[in-house]
Amino acid sequence: MLRERSARNWIGWTITGLMAALLLLSAVPDVLQIPGALMVFAHLGYPPYLLVFLGTAKLVGVLTILVPGLPRLKEWAFAGLTFDVTGALYSHLSVGDPPGAWAPAVIALTLVAGSYVAFRLGQGRDLLSSSRHPALSQTAVEAPDHRLMIHD
Repeated sequence: MLRERSARNWIGWTITGLMAALLLLSAVPDVLQIPGALMVFAHLGYPPYLLVFLGTAKLVGVLTILVPGLPRLKEWAFAGLTFDVTGALYSHLSVGDPPGAWAPAVIALTLVAGSYVAFRLGQGRDLLSSSRHPALSQTAVEAPDHRLMIHD
């Protein structure tokens, strides 16, 4: 059991590390407004000022995921990174870019999803529950007289 948990933890941190590296490598050129990043943004039809905002948000999201604690903020960071990467994928597909241009977004989305799964499992929660303690999770059911009742 301990060995399984250790292996799962190691795999989760490996996926999270790869995700962080990829997203940081894409965020830094955005924040610094490197000419290549500006060129891609112009090609996608976005204004240059949005590049710094998205790059900074991506940096903050990755750092939030990497620091210990802050489980509620991590949930928001994962959501934000998912929106960012999904938006990048959609943008590249919308302008007809070849797979070489949008494949990094698919890889990033896969890594964000894998890291999120590892985070949820590491919190001792299943992937669908919002409760930290399964014993405290409740299910709503309709009673025969059409009232809503909560059952454990």
